[in-house]
Amino acid sequence: MNWVKNNLGKWALSWPPLLYLVLFFLVPTAIMFVAAFRFPGDFGGLAPMYYVEEGRLVWDLTLENFQRLFEEPLYWELFLKSAVYAGVTTLACVAMGYPLAWLIARSPKKYRDLMLLLVILPFWSNFLIRIYAWMIILGPGSAFTHAVNAVVTALGFEPLQLLFTPFAVIVGMVYVHLPFMVLPLYANLEKHDLALLDAAQDLGASAWQRFWKITWPLSLPGVFAGSALVFIPALGMFAIPDILGGTDSIMIGNLIKQQILDTRDWPFGSVLSIMLTAGVLGIALLGALVARGGKRG
Repeated sequence: MNWVKNNLGKWALSWPPLLYLVLFFLVPTAIMFVAAFRFPGDFGGLAPMYYVEEGRLVWDLTLENFQRLFEEPLYWELFLKSAVYAGVTTLACVAMGYPLAWLIARSPKKYRDLMLLLVILPFWSNFLIRIYAWMIILGPGSAFTHAVNAVVTALGFEPLQLLFTPFAVIVGMVYVHLPFMVLPLYANLEKHDLALLDAAQDLGASAWQRFWKITWPLSLPGVFAGSALVFIPALGMFAIPDILGGTDSIMIGNLIKQQILDTRDWPFGSVLSIMLTAGVLGIALLGALVARGGKRG
């Protein structure tokens, strides 16, 4: 009885998130896994998983959906293309988010809350409204496009189309995911002991040496956390390529959406989703191992 009382608080804290993960991650993943081995229905969806023939139960399962995935290189090209888009987005967020997070962390405390508020302010508006706003900014009749093309034509090049291009997709994804990079970086940089930088300066280290030898290694956990928060959702993004990208900017998330909603080939869409989930979990595990190795180093 005492053991139950002593562990009641732990159960109360651990069971709600565990139950949430089971209901909204493990169960849907299991359903998707089973659907990957089934046939599509005559009018979409899923065909019956079994039927009765001559008084015995016959399971109607197949490996054709996985064979289709491994035999067609187009799908793997989309996976690779999505990984490249997500990687470029992550690198751009690191390049833009690190200086911003450093600036906020080194600003006077009375300004930090306001600056953090400005970082998270875009979350207060609807996601689709913000993306459609970029359609206006990058559209052929916008002032921004006219200004860019004026510079381009002055240099002797042909005018550029900004909307419905890979550039527009990258811009949209960087805009959406940048706060997810800034916040963990700020949380890390804000905790750094400035006495280490002062000591390095007293020993003759330049500003670049102080950053590369002290600030950057100490901030790697924040970089890894921010990179995971950006790369993982960017890898499966489909709304931004749909709105800002053209036919050449389709990503694996768009293909999954097409298979589930348009073609209604749920089994093959489940196979693609399983492979995407496995890839994301593998990347997360690799990132955790790299971060752990960095801490030991």
